[in-house]
Amino acid sequence: MTHDYETLGLVAGLEIHQQLDTETKLFCSCPTERREPEESVRSFTRYLHPTKSELGELDEAALEESRVDREFEYLAFDSTCLVEEDDEPPGRLDDEALKTTLEIAALLDCTVADEAHVMRKIVVDGSNTSGFQRSSLVATDGEIETDDGPVGIADMLLEEESAARIEERDGGVTYGLDRLGIPLVEIGTEPDIRTPEQAREAAERIGMLLRSTGKVKRGLGTIRQDVNVSIEEGARVEMKGVQSLEDIDDLVKNEVDRQLELLDIAETLQQRNAAVAEPREVTDVFEDTESGVIAGAESVFAVRLEGFDGLVGREIQPDRRLGTELSDHAKRHGAGGIFHTDELPAYGVTEREVQTLRAAVDADAGDAVALVAADAGVAESAIEAVADRARTAIEGVPEETRGANEDGTSEYLRPLPGAARMYPETDVPPVEPDLSEIETPELLTERVERYEAELGLDSGLAEQVAYGRHMTTFEAAVERGIDPTTAASTLESTLTELRRDGVSVENLTEAALLSVLESVEGGDLAKEGIGPVLTELAADPTLSAEEAIEAAGLAGVDRETVRETVIEVIERNGAQVEKEGMGAFSALMGECMGALRGKADGEVVSELLREEIGKRTA
Repeated sequence: MTHDYETLGLVAGLEIHQQLDTETKLFCSCPTERREPEESVRSFTRYLHPTKSELGELDEAALEESRVDREFEYLAFDSTCLVEEDDEPPGRLDDEALKTTLEIAALLDCTVADEAHVMRKIVVDGSNTSGFQRSSLVATDGEIETDDGPVGIADMLLEEESAARIEERDGGVTYGLDRLGIPLVEIGTEPDIRTPEQAREAAERIGMLLRSTGKVKRGLGTIRQDVNVSIEEGARVEMKGVQSLEDIDDLVKNEVDRQLELLDIAETLQQRNAAVAEPREVTDVFEDTESGVIAGAESVFAVRLEGFDGLVGREIQPDRRLGTELSDHAKRHGAGGIFHTDELPAYGVTEREVQTLRAAVDADAGDAVALVAADAGVAESAIEAVADRARTAIEGVPEETRGANEDGTSEYLRPLPGAARMYPETDVPPVEPDLSEIETPELLTERVERYEAELGLDSGLAEQVAYGRHMTTFEAAVERGIDPTTAASTLESTLTELRRDGVSVENLTEAALLSVLESVEGGDLAKEGIGPVLTELAADPTLSAEEAIEAAGLAGVDRETVRETVIEVIERNGAQVEKEGMGAFSALMGECMGALRGKADGEVVSELLREEIGKRTA
């Protein structure tokens, strides 16, 4: 559906969360490398509860989270410390993380704060062992450019990353502590974005600026985008956890559609004088039901939705209906979902049971009925949540936090948080940012141009290297005098090919890559042997480059040995050489390279082959 977003009053803003690639975590000396869950050495459990702010207020989002009784399990590793377990006060703000943050502030044209004070932000979903996240405002009032005009940067914060969600189960969640505490920069824009396309462009621009520092982590989950969206008659909605830039414009479009549908539903409900009754237990209605879900439940609760008939099943996003929104709230309280009369009879529920259900809650023809089947306590609290959301549907669009789905839709998570969840962190002293040694990094777009002009890379390879995760390794290689094209093609093409072939390229350190490239530059390894040698190093990272060359059987051969091999190939193909002359070069070149098996550089082989063919055809 195409909209005039200006007429609708679309307003959007972004929050970009990017992990920094530092040696240690933000408030302790633990490493920032991620671990696999099976590497954990022990675990412990916690129950978290919200606390009041300094003004004696409770944050609404934290309060709702606390109503869901869950046990949180934390996987600890051999590197896990007492700070991560919240059994010891945090250390000072990490200097390396702060310096990188100041570089990012320079790229965003931000004003840096005179002092950076660490605050506690209440989070009781289990993602922090302490029940709060530590966060510090570092800079404000920046700006980036887009094709549709400037977008202001409201603030930039340096904070600790949350624990990684490993598994969600009945009654609890398991987290991994390997991610907790990794330095994270959060960039919030002003609500200056007016179209879905501008939202995506702004995110791409910020992402490019972040990668320009060369000091941010790369890969899935290391950067996340949250998108705030509202239209004039709707409400502000925050969509969290957008993993891909390609999803941003679809999310904005779908959220606009959702709010328009909800507004239309609210108008219809108001015209019908809709209301929501108090929930009732209706377990006896389904005493002999053939519905497997309901029959396996301890109790069934239902609520009459007066005037909702035909609207609960109305689609508001692709494959999501108003009933799905109600179901999201029920799931937050442990239920598997809801049934409603816009979709019944179905799922083993008969027409007779539907009519009996309607009678049990005094529903008329224009009413809908929603029901939850679960354990007694779960069913009752879940149907209350459904009733609350249905009442909100009569009013219009609720302000809330939603989770981004891969298909461009979103689902309810919790109410929007407020200021009541912030209070000072008394264990960490404030820091005065030092700008004297901060240099503005070269933009990736500028780097591409430099690679083309100064290093002779073609435009495609220059862009691949500049935007790739091996950019810093490439820069180090060039500084060591390694041929730029050889270094670039190895880092961007050879490694990609090896990864596709199942080689564990993640085992290759920067030092290993540079040592192999230096072997090529020094004449100890032919370029054709780079792949096999890297394969050996990936399989056994303890090897040196020299040992890997030996293991691959690629110890270099001298020029005269290459000439001897070339002469042998020519003599085997004497008739072809006599007939075709230099026209036989391509076929014989392949045979020569095969005979040498990567032990000699292709340029040397080519030179000697042309020379020897020339001698025989002169």
